[in-house]
Amino acid sequence: MLDRKLVEDIISTVLAGGADFAEVFVENKISNTIIMTDGKVDRSTTGQEKGVGIRGFFKDEQVYAYTNDLSRENLMKVAKRVGTAIKSSDVGTVFPGLKVFDFTDKHVVVWNPLDVSKSEKVAVMRLAHEGAASYPDVVQVMIRYWDYVQEILVANSDGVYAEDTRTRTRLMISAVASKDGVNETGFYGPGAGMGFEFFNTFDVKEAGRKAGRMAQRMVTADFAPAGSMPVVISNAFGGVIFHEACGHALEATSVAKGASVFAGKLGQKIAADCVSAVDDATIPNAWGSANIDDEGTPTQRTLLIENGVLKGYLVDKFHSRQMGMPSTGSGRRQSYKFAPTSRMSNTFILPGDYHPEEIIAATDYGLYAKTMGGGSVNPSTGEFNFAVQEGYLIEKGKIVKPVRGATLIGKGWEVLQKIDMVGNDLARGQGMCGSLSGSVPADVGQPTIRVSEMIVGGRNK
Repeated sequence: MLDRKLVEDIISTVLAGGADFAEVFVENKISNTIIMTDGKVDRSTTGQEKGVGIRGFFKDEQVYAYTNDLSRENLMKVAKRVGTAIKSSDVGTVFPGLKVFDFTDKHVVVWNPLDVSKSEKVAVMRLAHEGAASYPDVVQVMIRYWDYVQEILVANSDGVYAEDTRTRTRLMISAVASKDGVNETGFYGPGAGMGFEFFNTFDVKEAGRKAGRMAQRMVTADFAPAGSMPVVISNAFGGVIFHEACGHALEATSVAKGASVFAGKLGQKIAADCVSAVDDATIPNAWGSANIDDEGTPTQRTLLIENGVLKGYLVDKFHSRQMGMPSTGSGRRQSYKFAPTSRMSNTFILPGDYHPEEIIAATDYGLYAKTMGGGSVNPSTGEFNFAVQEGYLIEKGKIVKPVRGATLIGKGWEVLQKIDMVGNDLARGQGMCGSLSGSVPADVGQPTIRVSEMIVGGRNK
């Protein structure tokens, strides 16, 4: 991607300016997007991102610059500017040279999506459209197909020289149902770190039905009740609450600054005994997985919470200096245009002992949040507000009817302490996570859980 001698010269130039660490990140990414509305292709685009990011550290300061001009003259100029900007009086940091880092690829791709014709991709989209449009009140269906192949090279003054190729494929299905002036949306967006073979791993038409069925049920539903009550949150994308309200507060980005409710609490009890959680970027072909992070560090499975006790944070190279902790392979970035920082990959609550049916049966009255929607969270306080896209009312241990318009309101650290039942049906859902280093693919997940008490925003009679 770049001549090795040139990479070494860039690193040496940054160090000569006074940095005590230098890094080069090279990216070449080709992506394809197809949009289909009501069975007709609206737009099809292919794009390419190619560029270089150069970073320097001096103690607890960092400087980052990027460029899409890959000429030697320009790259050396950018490297010199990074080194100069550090404004350190130190010179002469030892650079041992680069050593190629070899690893076993855990995320084998069978069918490169760049080799697949547009017509084959559209055929998959039509299947999803047929499934979503099969419900009587569904008036609009939008399908978005997305794939990309990203080649990266990471080298730094610690001697790391690593290359990797990441391939991801996703299908996003949105259905809108309308009845008596009410509109409701259903969404399902499966994805994986796989090629086009991904569509042989599940029933595409049924995936469309899932979005359409959600919209159909919600458009005829009564309003959700409001108040404080037990809430049963389903598996898979239900884990978005843990991801947003707790996971971000476990990233070094906020922990190192003391801007997290979990800062300084390693070894302390922060959740109920039945709660254990991990971040695992090593799961083969998972949406948020990678062989190495965007700093060239091997990815790993990081234990975050064990039986309610805080066991670990997600740490990148820069914040590892401030925290005195090793990197957990969590340095991620959207592209070469972003400096990396600590980010989640595949983050989920581990399974417990209960069958989902047992959790419902043990709940006399409450809300069953089958599918979560969007929301907002403040990492420094843990306060969140999430919409329930698909909800049901529980009475006397049974799901009695669908309800719409529910929101879940609370604080992440309080929710962790009020989880009193954890199911055995762990599953993960896919999404895009936004933070300081841009938008990156991330899995969220959990088994079915019950929170003994939560504030539900709805409408009382």
